[in-house]
Amino acid sequence: MTTEPDLGEFTERVIEVIEAILPGEVMAYGEVAAEAGYPGAARAVGNVLGTVPGLPWWRVVTVDGRLVPGEERRHAELLRAEGVRVHNGRVGPR
Repeated sequence: MTTEPDLGEFTERVIEVIEAILPGEVMAYGEVAAEAGYPGAARAVGNVLGTVPGLPWWRVVTVDGRLVPGEERRHAELLRAEGVRVHNGRVGPR
């Protein structure tokens, strides 16, 4: 029998990982999930980013470096301000 992770614990751990991403660095949603101890929970990381205000959401990208759909311009601006290379809607070599 598998048990569902406590959403509070999951959220807290994801927040810790995201807050530890330094300016100028990026992580993929799946990397955040794995680092938080929940490999395979990339979509749930996106849910946390969408519901917890104040997190540096722009430091999280898709596994292939794509920016948040519908927020590409703002996402790119925030990343570039931190020195991250962005080209054609994707972060540069990581």
